[in-house]
Amino acid sequence: MIYKIGDVARILGVSPDILRYYEKKGVVTPRKGENNDYRYYDAWDINFLMDCLWFKNFGFSIDQIADIVRIPSIAALDTMLSGKEDELRETIARAQLQLQRLEEHRQDLARIDDLLYRCEISASPEFVRFINRVGNAYDIGGGLKGLARQWLKALPFNNRYFEMNADAPLPGSEDSYRWGFSLTRKYADALHFEIKPPMAVIPSRKSIHTIFKNSGGRGCFAPSLLQYAIDYADEQGIRIFGPICGVLLASVLENDVLTGYFEAWLPIE
Repeated sequence: MIYKIGDVARILGVSPDILRYYEKKGVVTPRKGENNDYRYYDAWDINFLMDCLWFKNFGFSIDQIADIVRIPSIAALDTMLSGKEDELRETIARAQLQLQRLEEHRQDLARIDDLLYRCEISASPEFVRFINRVGNAYDIGGGLKGLARQWLKALPFNNRYFEMNADAPLPGSEDSYRWGFSLTRKYADALHFEIKPPMAVIPSRKSIHTIFKNSGGRGCFAPSLLQYAIDYADEQGIRIFGPICGVLLASVLENDVLTGYFEAWLPIE
């Protein structure tokens, strides 16, 4: 018995376009009608296509499947399958890392209510940071382009990172803050992240730890948002030593205003 392309598509649960693509790649060669351009498949063709779909569901591309169906030996087939094993292990490892990162991020969000505008003394995490923006000016020099791509590829394991001095000028100054990315040492190691200048490793430091938010809109991100933490340091007789640093935890449309929540560490002596 022979079957038209629409029948085969229904039997296999795929679109006719997929079957035409398999044909284009030489995976299968249905017979053509003598008096028309119809494609005709027999039971052997359908069974063969099922085998192809079996490989496809391991994640092989159609181009790879075209190679598999022409593979000359069991040894060669085993080599190709071994390569796919390695690829799947890498995919699983990254997915597990993503799951871990997502769980940690949810834990960070859960701490917002407890730490919003409150201060505690704790050690900051050790992390790697990369600055690519000062004020509102991004560095678009050719030398940093590759580094920026490296950091973008590390998403979502890194954070949007900021630095600012406690005595920096008021909002609007180009020197008020610096932006970039940060990556905790744990994820830098897990991703085999290449650390090179102008990146810097920031060691864990005793700090005033807090969470604050900015709902003032454009041009309102400034050290004044952390004045309460600076006042806390003065009240406790603590000296802030070095630049304030922190990360963006989340942005939400709160009361129709874009609001950013930030975690910050103010290093102290």
